Amino acid sequence: MEKNQQKSAALYRMVMEKHVCPWGLKAKYLLERRGYAVEDHHLETAADNEAFKQAHGVKTTPQVFIGGERIGGYEDLRRHLGLTVRDPQAKSYRPVIAVFAVAAALAAALSLSLFGALTLRSGEWFVAFSMALLAMLKLQDVDKFATMFLGYDLLARRWLPYAYLYPFAEALAGVLMAGRLLPWLSIPLSGFIGTIGAVSVIYAVYVQKRELECACVGGSGKVPLGPVSLIENLAMVAMAVWMLAATH
Repeated sequence: MEKNQQKSAALYRMVMEKHVCPWGLKAKYLLERRGYAVEDHHLETAADNEAFKQAHGVKTTPQVFIGGERIGGYEDLRRHLGLTVRDPQAKSYRPVIAVFAVAAALAAALSLSLFGALTLRSGEWFVAFSMALLAMLKLQDVDKFATMFLGYDLLARRWLPYAYLYPFAEALAGVLMAGRLLPWLSIPLSGFIGTIGAVSVIYAVYVQKRELECACVGGSGKVPLGPVSLIENLAMVAMAVWMLAATH
C-alpha cells in the first residue's frame, strides 16, 4: 500500500568546486530526517544554476519537489513540514541567555576545580565573566554598538565618546574583578557604568515607555531593552558593592 512506500523528494542544490550551498545541505538533512528518500540533483556550475532558475521561474536555490509539486527553498520546506521558521526581525533574549549560561558554566567549573564545590567566588566569577563576554561582543564592532547605545544611554547622549569607551571599560572591569585585581579601579568603574546603565534603562523603558533594542550584545543583536538589561546593569552595581565589602 502507499503508506508502506518510502516517501521521496527531489532536491536541486548548488554543489560546486568552491561552493556548496549550506541551505541545500540543511534541506537534504531535514528531508532525510523526516524519512524521505532524496533524489539529490547537483547544480555544478553557475550556468547550471541560472538555467534551472529560469526553467522553473524561481529566484533562488535550493528547490525541493515532493510528489511532483514544488515546495520551495529550505524555509518553505520547514513550513510545509509544519516546523517553525525564524523571523530575522524578531527580538529575543537568546543571545544574552547564551552569554549568561556560558559564564555560569565557566564560573562553576572553575570553582569546582579549585575548591571542590560551588562557592561565593563562583558568583563573583559569573558576573565578571558575563561582563567580559558581553564586552567582547561589543568590541567586535564598536561603532555599530555605539550607534545603538546612543539611542538610550543618558551619558553617551551628553558626551558621545562614552559610547565608544564603554565596551573597553566593561571589559577592563570584568577582567580585573575576575582576578580581584586593582580593586581601586575595578570597583568604581563597575559601579559607575552599572549605575548609569540602570538609570538609562529605567528612564527609556519605564518612564518614556519606549520599545528599543539593547546594545548589550553589540549592535547586531535584536535583544529587547527591558528587564534583562536592567538586571545586567544592577548586577554590575551589586558586584561593585560586594567587592568593596570584600576588600574591607
